[in-house]
Amino acid sequence: MGGTMTADARPDAQQREPDSTDGWTEHRQPDGSKWPMPPVDGYTVDDYFALDLPPHTELIDGSLVFVSPQRAFHSLLMFLLEKGLRHSIPEHLRVRREMAVVLGPRNAPEPDLVVIRAEGETGRRQTRYEAADVVLAVEVVSPDSEDRDRDTKPHKYAAAGIPHFWRVEMAGDHDRPMVCTYDYDPVTKVYVSTGVHHDRVKLPLPYDIDIDLTEFDRL
Repeated sequence: MGGTMTADARPDAQQREPDSTDGWTEHRQPDGSKWPMPPVDGYTVDDYFALDLPPHTELIDGSLVFVSPQRAFHSLLMFLLEKGLRHSIPEHLRVRREMAVVLGPRNAPEPDLVVIRAEGETGRRQTRYEAADVVLAVEVVSPDSEDRDRDTKPHKYAAAGIPHFWRVEMAGDHDRPMVCTYDYDPVTKVYVSTGVHHDRVKLPLPYDIDIDLTEFDRL
């Protein structure tokens, strides 16, 4: 993937224009496109869901984070993990992909995959989940998301009390998946490593999970 841009990137002030439809101030770029100009104190979750944003834009600490196109590795891993997580999921849980999770007033990241409590579903037009309904967040690391997926997001997921976190990376000479799994420690309020998995993810929590990672080579 290419580099990530945030709405903190500000062109020359002379290029600013008010948007006549919703009152938001925007930056007009040399190519005629527009970027929203962040409010002085940053965007809130309410702002985030009111704006017309590109797909998979995230809200991190009041800033909008725009993502680059996915690599094949990212897409294939999401398919493999979603299939594996669904295979043995109990009736009281659900697997969802690329949905915003509200962590607080200025944070709404979009994990690649989440396992949520069934009661967190409110309808087919739902656009977000609350952190309290998430039991597992999964992030597949891309070149433009390394710092967020390794540092920023895990800290925020832990602070929100999400019980389980997986970080998935490309590893080795053959670009195969490596899944690093973590459980939330309620005493220290941080994630504790529960393993690094290369060929198989076999875990008892948040439910009995058994995913054959070698299937990646056959996708």
